Amino acid sequence: MNRIQQLFNNKSSEILNIYFTAGYPQLNNTASIILNLEKEGVDLIEIGMPYSDPLADGPTIQDSGTAALKNGMNLPLLFEQITEVRQHTQVPLILMGYFNQVMQYGQEKFIKKCVDAGVDGVILPDLPTFEYEIYNKKMFEEADLNISFLITPQTSEARIRKVDELTRGFIYMVSNASITGTKTGISNKQIEYFERIEKMNLKTPRLIGFGISDNKTFSTACKYANGAIIGSAFIRALNKSENLADTIHSFVKKIKVG
Repeated sequence: MNRIQQLFNNKSSEILNIYFTAGYPQLNNTASIILNLEKEGVDLIEIGMPYSDPLADGPTIQDSGTAALKNGMNLPLLFEQITEVRQHTQVPLILMGYFNQVMQYGQEKFIKKCVDAGVDGVILPDLPTFEYEIYNKKMFEEADLNISFLITPQTSEARIRKVDELTRGFIYMVSNASITGTKTGISNKQIEYFERIEKMNLKTPRLIGFGISDNKTFSTACKYANGAIIGSAFIRALNKSENLADTIHSFVKKIKVG
């Protein structure tokens, strides 16, 4: 069974998923960040594949991606880094990026590299569900590679049901319609959205992302979903870091206990 599915089978609440950009702040930080996040009790780790045109990302993650590309990060190197670190950890690992990257690399080659390296799932915001269902679903399922689709407050009920049907792993609940890292706190309107989705009784676990940055927002998200995803706030912490282990320890502690 896939490590992501094992996680949700064993733990149904307060799941902490932290995102970082591969190759940032330094080219070879990938393994150190993963191992330190695992040491601090992070449940899922989402690794961003730097891309020149990140449609859903805000300035913080865009800047980290630009820096990572300048550092020399690319998919072949990232797969090498994940292959190495996988020998030392069983924490579920997810690649987050864009379908254009996958097409340029080659879809079958990308999926095989994910499996060989020990990647458990992917998030590709620009992959349409209909295209996935027709052309990609069989390849992903045969490889036991999970895929998470996104929903937003504007997503129709019909599409949410389709996302629930196709997602393997967890549904990524975007908390608002903006790009990442632009808002802090959770509004009453967002809570209404969370409650609406909760009442739909979807079969797939849900994690809430966008705007989760501290213990208060993490705890609020966990009331309405299985857990939450933190990205921009962690990237900002890495940007100021003088010691990765100390930074990660302090950051995760702040999220978990305030």
